[in-house]
Amino acid sequence: MEEKKVLERLQRQCARAESCTWDVRRKALKALEGDAEAAERIVASLQKDRFVDDLRYAAAFAREKSSLQGWGAVKIRFLLRGKGIPDGTISEALQEVDPAKAASKLEKLAADRYRILKDDPQCRLKLLKTLLSRGYGYDEVEAAVNRVMHTND
Repeated sequence: MEEKKVLERLQRQCARAESCTWDVRRKALKALEGDAEAAERIVASLQKDRFVDDLRYAAAFAREKSSLQGWGAVKIRFLLRGKGIPDGTISEALQEVDPAKAASKLEKLAADRYRILKDDPQCRLKLLKTLLSRGYGYDEVEAAVNRVMHTND
């Protein structure tokens, strides 16, 4: 596909939804059948014109995953690293997540899961495992599990 057409198509896609550099580069390489130099020119153009901004993408991703899916910072950081976003950018993006809302989401997840598992002899272990898999740190998960189990006993 012609470089100009690929650029225009990617501009339209980036105008509709946030994209990171990694996603755009991958799409450009595929459309240009592996022409790395042309793909880099397209990525540079998109970045220059602010169609692509990794910080903006990472912040939107972190806010969405935290509030809608109930993910913790550990899982969000891991997935953003997988998209090639630098650690400094990820840390800055995670500052956009409201800690009070994240803690509230963790408490709700713990309480909901506790209601399901309360009669299970391995309730505590399963609660810890479930909440850790959501990407929360061990200390905050342990505190939430202790509060939920203490409140409901």
